[in-house]
Amino acid sequence: MNNTPGTLPTTYPDDGFLQQTVRKMAQSRAVHGAILRVENGDGSFAWSGAAGNLNAGDRYFIASVTKLYVTAVVQRLRRENSLDLEATIDRYLPAAIIRGLHVTNGVDRTGEITVRHLISNTSGITDYFFGKDADGTQAAKALLDGRDEPWPLERIVDRVRTLKPRFRPGQPGKVHYSDTNYELLGRIIETVTGKPIGRVFDETIFSELGLRDTYAFEDPQDSSPVPMYYRHRPVNLPRYIASATAEGGIVSTAEETMIFLKAFFQGRFFAEDAIQEMKQWNRIYFPGQFDYGIGLERQWIPKILSPFKPIGELLGFWGQCGAFAFHNPEGNLYFTGTVNQLSGLGHGSAVKAMLRVMKAVR
Repeated sequence: MNNTPGTLPTTYPDDGFLQQTVRKMAQSRAVHGAILRVENGDGSFAWSGAAGNLNAGDRYFIASVTKLYVTAVVQRLRRENSLDLEATIDRYLPAAIIRGLHVTNGVDRTGEITVRHLISNTSGITDYFFGKDADGTQAAKALLDGRDEPWPLERIVDRVRTLKPRFRPGQPGKVHYSDTNYELLGRIIETVTGKPIGRVFDETIFSELGLRDTYAFEDPQDSSPVPMYYRHRPVNLPRYIASATAEGGIVSTAEETMIFLKAFFQGRFFAEDAIQEMKQWNRIYFPGQFDYGIGLERQWIPKILSPFKPIGELLGFWGQCGAFAFHNPEGNLYFTGTVNQLSGLGHGSAVKAMLRVMKAVR
């Protein structure tokens, strides 16, 4: 309840409404199971539920929501003066890794790329996962077809050298969502800390927040996370995910993702005003449509979707598998969960669920 003097108490939707909301998430033909958790800022309102083949407490792959954890680590390293966003990446990475990653018209511009370019997806480096070869081949196709292979950074950069860059590093108004950027950023974090990134996550986030069901996926024999789906079939990619920690290798639950999300936006890892610096938006049109800032995503809710109650923005991150972690500052609400669908076809059902809850708060 909102007990601020001079204001009416805030009323939140009841259990029946929320159960119906999560069931609606799983009614999409592409969604076999859904998890939804919602809380307000002080935790006086908190609810979890699930539908389909998932349970509210299940561990699941959070995919690119992992990048929000990377942002928290980067901001902490900045605060400790261990990492400089304006430094070019050759300060932290050897030539053998970065040479030839961004070559246009015979000119290698890799030396112009900064850490800020990586975390804001403005480096121009092509995404190794969805980037196409000259014959149209994508690494994503083999993986989504179930061909489970590890993709260490050395393999990633070898592939990227065969792909055309999207634009010059830092070119105004340009942005390209690239997992390559985050794999490079992960290696920079390892260089700065002298530790594997999974251990960095554990020491700076998981252990500090007391998370017991959240970890960097490293053991291909680990079957505790629920299997992901690609359209109508489960996809098992443990070797790949174990090699892709920085871009999307964290396993968690909706409850523990919520603990992290609230810590992120409530100043646990860095000053709250740092969020404003992150809001340097560029519009991303694939995958989906959203705005990308400095290690932060924004899903804007247009007025036409809620004409009588302004919703504003959702700040946080999407995962390719339909995992989500978002904060709505206007309503002081936080959302976590998943639709567990790699095709991208389930993201809309998650947006509709969050919008439905936000509109129901009075």
